[in-house]
Amino acid sequence: VQLQASGGGLVQAGGSLRLSCVHSGFSFRDGAIDWFRQAPGKKRVGVSCIGGGDGDIYYVDSVKGRFTLSRDSAKNTVYLQMTSLKPEDTAVYYCTAGWRRVVGACPRPDDMNYWGAGTQVTVSS
Repeated sequence: VQLQASGGGLVQAGGSLRLSCVHSGFSFRDGAIDWFRQAPGKKRVGVSCIGGGDGDIYYVDSVKGRFTLSRDSAKNTVYLQMTSLKPEDTAVYYCTAGWRRVVGACPRPDDMNYWGAGTQVTVSS
């Protein structure tokens, strides 16, 4: 399984970015590709994940209404559209693939099976 995230960069507060994760070798039949982030000095946390059960998309409270996860199966790509960016969104963003699903939350980082290299997002005030 290979995951390659891109699309990060430097943006002013209020701006937008779209992250892309090109993947190969992963089957969506039993799992999903999610987005996590890690801010300087903080733990890695889930941002947007495909939930267990009905497969609804979960967003951490701090990004609800601003971020949107989507997938283009024909391009083997998962996207994270980020709008109204805030300085606190500054982090390295990772796409990650895993089979463990959680209802109403992201899995723990340790429960994810594959990780991409990450892409830096910096939001200036």
